[in-house]
Amino acid sequence: MESAEIRRRWLSFFEERGHTVVPSASLIADDPTLLLVPAGMVPFKPYFLGEVKPPFSRASSVQKCVRTPDIEEVGKTTRHGTFFQMCGNFSFGDYFKEGAIKLAWELLTSSVEHGGYGLDPEKLWITVYLDDDEAETIWRDVVGVPAERIQRLGKKDNFWSMGVPGPCGPCSEINYDRGPEFGVEGGPAVNDERYVEIWNLVFMQYERGEGTGKDDFEILGDLPSKNIDTGLGLERLAMILQGVQNMYETDTLKVVIDKATELTGVAYGKSHDSDVSLRVVADHMRTSVMLIGDGVTPGNEGRGYVLRRIMRRAVRNMRLLGATGPVVRELVDTVITTMSEQYPELETDRKRIETVALAEEAAFLKALKGGTNILDTAVTETKAAGGTVLAGEKAFLLHDTWGFPIDLTLEMAAEQGLSVDEDGFRRLMKEQRERAKADALAKKTGHADLSSYREIADASGATRFTGYTNTEGETTVVGLIANGAPSPAASEGDEVEVVLDRTPFYAEGGGQLADQGRIKLHSGAVIEIRDVQQPVPGVYVHKGSVQVGEVTVGASAYAAIDVRRRRAIARAHSATHLTHQALRDALGPTAAQAGSENSPGRFRFDFGSPNAVPGTVLTDVEQKINEVLSRELDVHAEVMPIDEAKRQGAIAEFGEKYGEQVRVVTIGDFSKELCGGTHVHNTAQLGLVKLLGESSIGSGVRRIEALVGVDAYNFLAREHTVVAQLQELVKGRPEELPEKISSMLGKLKDAEKEIEKFRAEKVLQAAAGLVDSARDIRGVALVTGQVPDGTGADDLRKLVLDVRGRIPSDRPAVVALFTTVGGKPLTVIATNEAARERGFKAGELVRTAAKTLGGGGGGKPDVAQGGGQNPQAVGEAMAAVERLVTENA
Repeated sequence: MESAEIRRRWLSFFEERGHTVVPSASLIADDPTLLLVPAGMVPFKPYFLGEVKPPFSRASSVQKCVRTPDIEEVGKTTRHGTFFQMCGNFSFGDYFKEGAIKLAWELLTSSVEHGGYGLDPEKLWITVYLDDDEAETIWRDVVGVPAERIQRLGKKDNFWSMGVPGPCGPCSEINYDRGPEFGVEGGPAVNDERYVEIWNLVFMQYERGEGTGKDDFEILGDLPSKNIDTGLGLERLAMILQGVQNMYETDTLKVVIDKATELTGVAYGKSHDSDVSLRVVADHMRTSVMLIGDGVTPGNEGRGYVLRRIMRRAVRNMRLLGATGPVVRELVDTVITTMSEQYPELETDRKRIETVALAEEAAFLKALKGGTNILDTAVTETKAAGGTVLAGEKAFLLHDTWGFPIDLTLEMAAEQGLSVDEDGFRRLMKEQRERAKADALAKKTGHADLSSYREIADASGATRFTGYTNTEGETTVVGLIANGAPSPAASEGDEVEVVLDRTPFYAEGGGQLADQGRIKLHSGAVIEIRDVQQPVPGVYVHKGSVQVGEVTVGASAYAAIDVRRRRAIARAHSATHLTHQALRDALGPTAAQAGSENSPGRFRFDFGSPNAVPGTVLTDVEQKINEVLSRELDVHAEVMPIDEAKRQGAIAEFGEKYGEQVRVVTIGDFSKELCGGTHVHNTAQLGLVKLLGESSIGSGVRRIEALVGVDAYNFLAREHTVVAQLQELVKGRPEELPEKISSMLGKLKDAEKEIEKFRAEKVLQAAAGLVDSARDIRGVALVTGQVPDGTGADDLRKLVLDVRGRIPSDRPAVVALFTTVGGKPLTVIATNEAARERGFKAGELVRTAAKTLGGGGGGKPDVAQGGGQNPQAVGEAMAAVERLVTENA
């Protein structure tokens, strides 16, 4: 049975039994505590935590998941993979243990002809939690599983929680006996390689307290509503139903292995090492395609780094297998072809996925060449010094400069017999992240205690947003957090977070900045609002400070936004939609939105593109946008089912989570997008859009920055003033400015060359005198000296090499000259071949000199350069070089 059929039967089975089929969520987790979705229940987490009331009592899904903690085990075991599909059925206060157990048994053991998977009941073993007598009784007496095939396991194996206080409960796992060729008998308690877990039934019936690990926490009591969360690994079931030895030989991965074999000429099954590499390639390429398909782009942070790490491991394993050229295109095409039966959007988005993947491969092949040379040099130096551990600084350099994921450095170093100082590497990574941490992250509440917001939501319900049609209105304070803690009241000067029952304030989201404004209580109190967030879905938290009076929960109030700011942001947001469509018209569908920020009078728009956008194309895009403004197109929003929105061709942003009902913003006949933001009513209200330029912000991602309305006009007015000033300076018309300024710069450049030539000649004139000053130290000609301050590094190097060249080649010579540039000392030292045969190396000599100068340096044995911080130490540095030559001559 093919994987696509396994998926289809799962959803059909549960839909026929009253479950709402929920499409797989994006791999980009809608959860600030997660980078990617690691489990099938993640999209349902708000329902289990009580943050949101579930819109159904029964649900079923096949969720895309990615896990990478065990990435080093991929290909080495039969079951470790980075991408997998988790089939799940869920009950929210509906059926419980008996219902879940009976449904699972029916689907697994019913014949293929009757819609089941047709597994032999005699091969199924059950595990239950140690004291879960109820589950064992159901399995034994209701379903009919013999007692000898039911085993009890402890908290570590058969008890589930999210790892934090909240819902938890015992598990019951269904395991399949693959037969004696996979190990000794005795059930899953004895051998989990032979008895493979295929389905885990979680009975959420308790609330857990604080604790660490899988079994170190207290059970606080029963939940008010008992829920069911189950997960069946599609790949594991496919392994059994297709009769193969491991998940890599199932239909959706074996075709990728076959393609890798075709590209490299290495047959699967030839050797253990090559089989591991082929499995890594198959697994990682499939994961890469699924991540790119959901809008992830390669980068050095977050989920972008996860993708980069996985892709680069795949490409390197292809190189280990013998591939010499690009391979990603054919591998990506194979993955898309085999996975698009389950996820048709992959085929629709084929071109964009290929573009991102090919750009990353090209970048890595270039980096691999340069980075490998750096690594080889570091390995040689480490071994020469008698070390067995590659320095963390070297690993960090490879990561930061060449894009080497740390596990790639670990693998390549291990191949040469070295380990890596991972602690040192991670310390440097942490320091870099802390330096780069943006202030904006501080206002997010992804890792904060959300219980206060949930309590407000439970007591008062969701906030009703009125801002699409109103900019002010009556409201009531239903929740108040003062100075970080829930409070019934707050006084003048307090920093507060206010929750209203209804609000015209837009909460930051979808790339649009939050509204600002004021909340005035009928008592006379005033709160100045600076920011609005949604830490819990549906709860609008207004952040600000009490300006006057006392604020109390339950008080009536009047909320009013800063209308001027809102209108400026709305203009920017509508301009973003126009820019998106104009770019897609110019570059094709690969120019998909990858992020945006809409602020008053300006916006930035991120989109997918492997290359810079030519200036002429950007000019055409800008012209098209402004032509649309002049057409005075109406802008309107409509709520509709998501399937209808897709049918109408509405564009969705990658990584955004959409419900069954979506809001579609349409701009005339030009643009149609899924969007929850605020917009103008007509394109004429934008006035003017000016694109400032575009730049790269990561592999395959570009960013356009632009101004809108009055801000765009002010920018052009300033540019006009600058042009007028230039006209006055060069005495020419505007259209003549480029040619005249280019001519002036050319003359300036020629003059600089003449000055440089004169300076170099003057420096080199000193060469003869320096040669005459050479001292003989036991047969070695030593030239030291200080040249005029301000002599550049290039000129100093030329002088040193000229002096060395004037000394007979059969006479050992060391030339060490010094200067000061910008208040800092600089030295260049050179040796000829005769001196090097006597053991004098420029690199060693320059390190001695530079250390004396309070700095460092290095280079090749024939010539090296160094510098320092202390110009007063030049004489001492020359003396140090002379001592070293004397000692070794």
